[in-house]
Amino acid sequence: MRSDEEITQLLKGIARHEGVLDSVRSPLLRSPADLGLAFEDVWFPSLDGVPLEAWYIPCAGSGKLVIVNHPRWFNRYGLPAHLEPWRSNGAPTGNDFEVDFIPDYRILHDAGYNVLTYDERNFGHSGAANGGVNSGGRYEVRDVIGSLTYARTRPDLKDMTIGLFSRCQGATASIFAMAEHPEHFEGVRCMVASQPLSVGVLLQRVLERLGLSDRFEELDREVKAVASFGLADMSPVEAAKNVMVPTFLYQVHDDLLTRPSDVQAIFDNIPADKKLTWIHGTTRRWDGYLHFQREPQQMLEWFATHMS
Repeated sequence: MRSDEEITQLLKGIARHEGVLDSVRSPLLRSPADLGLAFEDVWFPSLDGVPLEAWYIPCAGSGKLVIVNHPRWFNRYGLPAHLEPWRSNGAPTGNDFEVDFIPDYRILHDAGYNVLTYDERNFGHSGAANGGVNSGGRYEVRDVIGSLTYARTRPDLKDMTIGLFSRCQGATASIFAMAEHPEHFEGVRCMVASQPLSVGVLLQRVLERLGLSDRFEELDREVKAVASFGLADMSPVEAAKNVMVPTFLYQVHDDLLTRPSDVQAIFDNIPADKKLTWIHGTTRRWDGYLHFQREPQQMLEWFATHMS
């Protein structure tokens, strides 16, 4: 049996390491060149000036651009979860294998899209910001806006048709951005959103595995003490009511890191044209991140329909 003091210290550690702070940056082990893609190393400022490092992958003759972002812990390459320390972080939930996003860019390129993909603040090679606090998508809103501004001000991109491919925290940040800065999404044709979630639900699942479900309110206080955001502030469910672009969501149904009810609530609140696909046969969240490269047809059809 843990003492109350031991539990309190454990909750403080969860708040920092699994909640909102001390995210370990992961390296970029691969690049588009590994799959024969010509690309440019570029950078642009976030809305608040944080420098964001990115790859631009041109598709000759195309006037369509897909802007891609990434989940928390990841970067534009993916995540080396087959290596330490990232492997140990994912092992308890079976997410201890590499996620490589480069095949996604190859698929998009070959389908006729230019691709812009960037590292969010505090990840990959992008700038540190906000004291290293990860806000579940709230501060990362500024990175989403920065990517759109870059696309609309770069001379060879400014007239392109834009779609978004937003993953996990990147998807949540995109949803918050549409609520806070709707003017920046005028003309955005659609979004494919992979596995958005509420940080509070993720932490509820962590407490369940530890047998500490009754300590959620205490954990919420610890998170707010670190980040100045409560867990309710980091849920995109209410913000989803402001998503006005056609949106395709997909999610591992039995994902050990969340609950299907959370994604269903996000989806139900979206007033725009929308579609939700559940991925069955796995409990591993990382399988959801690899779903596009394994079965891209539905998502490519969504982009094609709305970006034509």
